Amino acid sequence: MNTNIQKIVFAGGCFWCTEAVFQRIKGVEKVVPGFSGGQIKNPAYREVITGRTGHAEAVEVTFNSDIVTLQTLLEVFFSTHDPTTLNKQGNDVGTQYRSAIYFTTEEQKNVIEAFLKLLNDKNIFKNPIVTEIKPFTAFYEAEVDHHEYYNLNKEQPYCQYIINPKINTLHTHFSDKLKTT
Repeated sequence: MNTNIQKIVFAGGCFWCTEAVFQRIKGVEKVVPGFSGGQIKNPAYREVITGRTGHAEAVEVTFNSDIVTLQTLLEVFFSTHDPTTLNKQGNDVGTQYRSAIYFTTEEQKNVIEAFLKLLNDKNIFKNPIVTEIKPFTAFYEAEVDHHEYYNLNKEQPYCQYIINPKINTLHTHFSDKLKTT
């Protein structure tokens, strides 16, 4: 097995947004929308959106650390959602929309903690960062109609008003990190 292939789970509000963002980064091999951080096994979307399962809408990101560093993925993550709002991203409100990172190795944990310290030391955000940092326990893949949502529905109003600005941020600040189409 290639030891440079790693997984990490990011929750940055709606998983449609987070999936669309990370799919475009060089070195990211796979992005799967789903749920993490909750109490029940195999939750369905209709259960998660009630907020009662404890899960966050999240994406499992498989990446090649020889091509893209965790540091870069963290820069992208913190640039494309608001890590200072508790259980809320824009109009999406509830614990299922919280900001969270579920790390899979101690090395990832150390990189994340150092990155958060840097953000806080430099006062990058006006308000305190509330991103939940926890060890990975389980990830449950979302139903197929949530996969590739942005790519298949770019004309939908949610995609136009919520996801397009995140994609524009990628093109503005991370153009050298984007996959070529």
